[in-house]
Amino acid sequence: MDFTQTHFELFSLPQSYALDRDKLDSAYRELQHTVHPDRFAAKPEAEQRVAMQWATQANEAYQTLKHPVNRGVYLLRLQGIDALDANNTKMAPAFLMQQIEWREAIEEARAIRSVAALDTLTDDLRVAHRSIEAQLAELIDTAHDYAAASEAVRQLRFMDKLIAEVGDVYEELEN
Repeated sequence: MDFTQTHFELFSLPQSYALDRDKLDSAYRELQHTVHPDRFAAKPEAEQRVAMQWATQANEAYQTLKHPVNRGVYLLRLQGIDALDANNTKMAPAFLMQQIEWREAIEEARAIRSVAALDTLTDDLRVAHRSIEAQLAELIDTAHDYAAASEAVRQLRFMDKLIAEVGDVYEELEN
């Protein structure tokens, strides 16, 4: 096995944002079965270390590729772009305005203790998240517009934070 492989090469997948999740899961399970450290318990210590390194690399690669933001960041990094560079905070004004509206909706749902409002907001956030993911696939895989893809990755990251925040409000309301 080659430790210089990309995550995509490790799982024998095409290098693209649009990813067949079933194929990723299957390739991960197959690789884990092959390199799992338990299979090397009776082997010399050097082989055990290599197996542990492979298992660790497989886990890291899987976690990166299965998460939409991490996959986008990784693909852009392969192009020499740091999508989460702290100096790059450019965002489309319309997206920023939508962010403000969503945050206000979260606060309103919290204030009136409305699970129904949170449910509606969660649905809206998930639809927006899927839309940005589709846009990101187009930008990376087809248009090769990595600057715009970098902004889309940052937008997805914002969306993840909002969805997590809604989850926190659900927990608050349960208590």
